[in-house]
Amino acid sequence: MNRAQLEHVIRAAAAIAEDDELVVLESQAILGAFPDAPPELLASNEADVYPRNYPERADLIDGAIGELSPFHETFGYYAQGVGPETAVLPPGWAERLVAVRGPGTRGAVGWCLEPHDLVVSKLVAGRPKDLDYAAAAVQHGLVVPARLRALAAALALRAAVDARVARLGG
Repeated sequence: MNRAQLEHVIRAAAAIAEDDELVVLESQAILGAFPDAPPELLASNEADVYPRNYPERADLIDGAIGELSPFHETFGYYAQGVGPETAVLPPGWAERLVAVRGPGTRGAVGWCLEPHDLVVSKLVAGRPKDLDYAAAAVQHGLVVPARLRALAAALALRAAVDARVARLGG
């Protein structure tokens, strides 16, 4: 997924949920801070989103423009309606969100995770694909291991995250 496609998802999801503010979690959130992020960070064709003011409407998004929907079949990408609890995030993450807005969003705003918050959530999840994503973000200089450690310090899972950051070479 690229930035224009993410903006399309934001626009469509906002209309469906009747909420002009969406939170973008997971991989595609990198497009908030880095619109031209490296291709290995953009491999997914889904954007995990929830309406910021009405998170209970995430199911509407999933049903209308989710996987295997006509939207997905037409455009080759889709939105997955998720909840705020989907990602384990460091304290203060909501104050660090990065706005995606412009002509492609038609007035809606996609609030994307700041890259360090995004990568910490990937390290907490710890799946091989998440660790590969984190490693690529470090290798491309999009995140700094010391900052990942600092954010992880406030999480109950700090030791596991620290060990995973160490394996990234930081």
